[in-house]
Amino acid sequence: MRLLPVRQAVAGTLAAVLLAGCGASVAGTSGSSTSGSTPASTASTVWGTTVEDVLDEDVTVETGDTDYDEADATAVTLSGTTAGSDSDAVTVADGTVTVSAAGTYVLSGELTGQVVVDSAGEGVVRLVLDDATITSETTAAIDVVDAESVVVVLADGSTNALTDAATYDDTSEDAPTGTLYSTADLTIGGTGSLTVTGNSNNGIVGKDGVVISGGTIDVTSVDDGIVGKDYLVLTDGTVTVDATGDTFRSDNTEDAGAGFVLIEGGDLTVTSQDDGIKGVQVLISGGTVDVAGSEEALEGSLVVIDDGDVELHSADDGVNAASSDDSASTDGQPGQTGGDMAADDSVALYVNGGTLEVWASGDGLDSNGNATITGGEITVYGPTTDGNGALDVNGTFDVSGGTLLATGSAGMMVAPSTDSAQGWIATALDTTAAAGSEVVVTDADGAEVATCTPRKDFASVVLSSADISQGETYTVTVDGTATTVTAGDAPAGGQMGAPGGPMG
Repeated sequence: MRLLPVRQAVAGTLAAVLLAGCGASVAGTSGSSTSGSTPASTASTVWGTTVEDVLDEDVTVETGDTDYDEADATAVTLSGTTAGSDSDAVTVADGTVTVSAAGTYVLSGELTGQVVVDSAGEGVVRLVLDDATITSETTAAIDVVDAESVVVVLADGSTNALTDAATYDDTSEDAPTGTLYSTADLTIGGTGSLTVTGNSNNGIVGKDGVVISGGTIDVTSVDDGIVGKDYLVLTDGTVTVDATGDTFRSDNTEDAGAGFVLIEGGDLTVTSQDDGIKGVQVLISGGTVDVAGSEEALEGSLVVIDDGDVELHSADDGVNAASSDDSASTDGQPGQTGGDMAADDSVALYVNGGTLEVWASGDGLDSNGNATITGGEITVYGPTTDGNGALDVNGTFDVSGGTLLATGSAGMMVAPSTDSAQGWIATALDTTAAAGSEVVVTDADGAEVATCTPRKDFASVVLSSADISQGETYTVTVDGTATTVTAGDAPAGGQMGAPGGPMG
């Protein structure tokens, strides 16, 4: 979208919209903000309006040190079904290489078998993969049974690969469930590359926290891609995940402040037949995120985007702020209207900066609670059928800055609250416009305020920017057909909503 005059994206507040059963609706008129509110359910969700606020309350992230002294490292040479090493802490039996003490171990060569870390003492076990290929025919390629913490270093210039068995011999409750599996805090970093193939279940699984701090990592799996329990953090590196299940997920829904996904930097590209990025909290403060394909692209009880470049593609919702407690969830089924659903105050969506582009066949931005935009540049290419909408919020939808352009079908159209600090316009078109049709917004004097070219078919336009003033009249022209709208007014046929539900 090109806004005139050209400007940097300003801060804005996205708050939840009240979804009516049909037509268009405007979110509640109280103007209340979700700042400082306390969630009523989902005990593991901590609260905050920015990533920094949330992290102040979340569990501490343990990031392992990927630096090491080669002079103090132990060489482990992999060869066929065995390995060679001068260390008493490295033993080999029946194709299993076991590391039993803290220290740095440099693995190179090819192993048909498994590497096990079983270190009951204190200290970090550092596995340096230096052109190492590990292929298991019976279980996980690397299994961390016990350790204080484990750091996997991808040596500079190295190419490494981990592959698990299609069927594990051990399927007990305590058996590994991923090609790289760790019961301890796990950090993966360095500057080399790693290919992980999950033939049985998941790719990378950490039963505590998982941090990726560098390297080029490519994961393919028949179920989930990369899973951390307490947290899953990306600070740097290039990560690509192609999974049948969820691709990038943290799944501790029991402990307060745990179960979050944090993306601070790096490049993440995921393709999923289920959810792309999922956690109790999903926090993005930098980096580049591309959900190239998914059922729902980004899902959490609390979703906060402060910065970064985010592009989401989904068969259903693009961003879905919904309870991580399935029993408490009020999320509707695809195609179900949300107007009769009460707002869930344990759920919220905040966009404070960065760029966010959503391509959704279901709802584009969907919050079962409130939603707030305080900055950033947000573009939503919503559904082309009337069973969903580009915007869908059960609570208050407040915009105080930034730019928001949402286009899509008109049957479930939603606009920001009337007392949002930043002006907005919303209109339904007489006919569906084709992708590539130019939208021009002009003020009462005929001056051009904004112009854009939606890349999907659309029958509605919602636009909020610093150049729009509430109560002023604007003209929206699409392919030569002009519609006059008043900023802050519900579209024709819309209903005025109150917080928590439509007026009877």
